Amino acid sequence: MTREFQVQGVPVSELARRYDTPLFVYDGTVLRDRFHGLRGRLHPAMEIFYSLKANPNISVCALLHSFGARAEVSSLVELTTARRAGVPPEQVIFLGPGKSRQELAACLDTGIHAIVCESLPEVALVDELARDRGVRAPVALRVNPRFAVKRSGLAMGGKPRQFGIDEEELFARTDLVKQFPDVDLMGVQVYMGTRILDENVVIENTTRILALAERLSAALHLDLRMVDVGGGLGVAYFAGESDLDAKVLTDGLNPVIEDFTARHPGTRLIMELGRYLTAEAGTYVMSVRYTKTSMGERFAVADGGTHHHMAAVGIGSFVKRNFPMAVLNRLDEPPTEEWNVTGPLCTPNDTIGKKVSLPPVRPGDLIGVHRSGAYGPTASPGLFLSHGYPAEVLVHEGRCHLVRERDRPDDLLLRQRLYDPTANDAADVSP
Repeated sequence: MTREFQVQGVPVSELARRYDTPLFVYDGTVLRDRFHGLRGRLHPAMEIFYSLKANPNISVCALLHSFGARAEVSSLVELTTARRAGVPPEQVIFLGPGKSRQELAACLDTGIHAIVCESLPEVALVDELARDRGVRAPVALRVNPRFAVKRSGLAMGGKPRQFGIDEEELFARTDLVKQFPDVDLMGVQVYMGTRILDENVVIENTTRILALAERLSAALHLDLRMVDVGGGLGVAYFAGESDLDAKVLTDGLNPVIEDFTARHPGTRLIMELGRYLTAEAGTYVMSVRYTKTSMGERFAVADGGTHHHMAAVGIGSFVKRNFPMAVLNRLDEPPTEEWNVTGPLCTPNDTIGKKVSLPPVRPGDLIGVHRSGAYGPTASPGLFLSHGYPAEVLVHEGRCHLVRERDRPDDLLLRQRLYDPTANDAADVSP
């Protein structure tokens, strides 16, 4: 009998029949194990905040929160999502380099734990909004430090960046606390990079960030009630990569955290995790519509592609590497051929896997892209060719839950307004 991919005992063919393809499937057990696998080893003083940017599905957020995750958000919709998912305000922080006045006002009105400000003009705006409301705004300063991250998939600091305030500028502003009387400067945040797969790099970065926070607190006379050490914990996608070892990581981190908390027992410590928590839990499932050979290369043309899963095509990488892929309905057949897996878009860039080792592919096969729980639909051009976004399904405790309906044509046309060039009446064209 042919063996097929299952999620908590539910065959992928059943998921495809019930919800159609393409679709993203999330395994709630994997989400739980990823969270508790780290939480159970990490020093209790270090809180885990889920970064919604990795996967802002409200049910994914709610499930992670039920395990104990807090929320790090970067838009008004993400803030609303976290609150509706049940995350209380005191467990929410908001960061991002270009927050709007509306977003900052919502942070103050909601009463979140901290607004992470990334420039001094932003601090000034928060000060103004807080004064108008008669409140003091809790603000953590995002610092762009002099040191840079090692072996990161994407560096976020240590160079000229839109992120954070340069370390030198902050140390020169010893009057900062007095300058903004309606702002409670209560913390420091540093995010060095992402996709880090070396435990020693995470440990070294955390050590240096905590030391920087102490120096800033002393120089600026900050009441250091929060330090956010960022995160950037990676997930292995490609050949030659290995996942982080949670035991090795925490064996190195915990003494650093213990040493800091002994000196600062009232300081809240935060680690932001997105991809690390959700990537492994997700599988992107596509149906093969056609197969063909072109100039000696095999092509499997599927109903899904880069419009749903841009991360899988190596955006930001100098060398294209494939995410782990498989023919999900025939797992027991060995890979004997190389296939280019493409989607329905009218562009040669819609190649989600290039020369992937697969068994012979046939129309109707279900091809899956594993480790797809992070940076899938919402980091992809879902409106290209007006295909819209796919369905998302969460399987938890053996039961399937449709957690996002796929876009239909009427959904995509809902916000558009038809202009009739043949009409003679003077219509109101004001917004």
